[in-house]
Amino acid sequence: MNKKINAAVFPVAGLGSRFLPATKATPKEMLPIVDKPLIQYAVEEAVEAGIKKMIFVTGRNKRAIEDHFDSAYELEAELALKEKHDLLAIAHSVAPKGVDFVYVRQSTALGLGHAILCAKPALSDEPFAVLLVDDLIKSSKGAVQQLIMATDGSDRPIIGLEKIQPYQTRAYGVISIRESMGQYVIASDLVEKPKAEDAPSNLGVVGRYILPYEIFDVIEQLPSGSGGEIQLTDALAVLARRDGVIGVLLEGRRFDCGSKLGFAQANIEYGLEHPEIGENLKSYLKKLIV
Repeated sequence: MNKKINAAVFPVAGLGSRFLPATKATPKEMLPIVDKPLIQYAVEEAVEAGIKKMIFVTGRNKRAIEDHFDSAYELEAELALKEKHDLLAIAHSVAPKGVDFVYVRQSTALGLGHAILCAKPALSDEPFAVLLVDDLIKSSKGAVQQLIMATDGSDRPIIGLEKIQPYQTRAYGVISIRESMGQYVIASDLVEKPKAEDAPSNLGVVGRYILPYEIFDVIEQLPSGSGGEIQLTDALAVLARRDGVIGVLLEGRRFDCGSKLGFAQANIEYGLEHPEIGENLKSYLKKLIV
């Protein structure tokens, strides 16, 4: 039976330095894919999976994220006065009704494991989802929902996977496969950013997880790694070696919006499907190709 996942954690304290100068005063999570910020895509994916509590692990200069999901009285009053009802509906839809938004601070960037640990006081003793906003996954079925469907009644972690090329291994956590069951695998270990010749498989971990509350006990006992950081991959490796970790080969296409190329590709593909600009953008791109 699939477990109900009630909370999602969004680690959004990073500096976004690869997108300077755009991110000097604007959180990278607020950069738009066409007309919607990255963070909203991630929240909508969690809502689609039935999650009602959104926990943001933020840092300095991230106030825009809080403002985005708050009400904007002046804007809404102006739109209502001018009877711009379509735009008013869009403004109201940003924060869905019945969804709670919680913000906690990560005062020092000490790795993804540490960021998740910062969310512990806001979580109940039950499994929770983690979404990395840089990974925008375009699919008819949300990536988090795909993970939830893989729950097997145990408390094993569930991680999103995709097939990678040998040259890409230095950018991923890569799993060792203990057992393969079509779209699902059981991982017996994880290696962070191995060399191609040392990679145990061609399956890399992408930014979607269902984690048991027990993960906090493991993270708290981890030694600091390179640069003093605490890595989630190391915590998952402990659980994988002990009980195994469920891996789900995700359906859909992932855009690495933490890179400039991936961000541009996402804007093009989402733009081509946008009801307002899609056809004009398609005509424009055809002219460029010619």
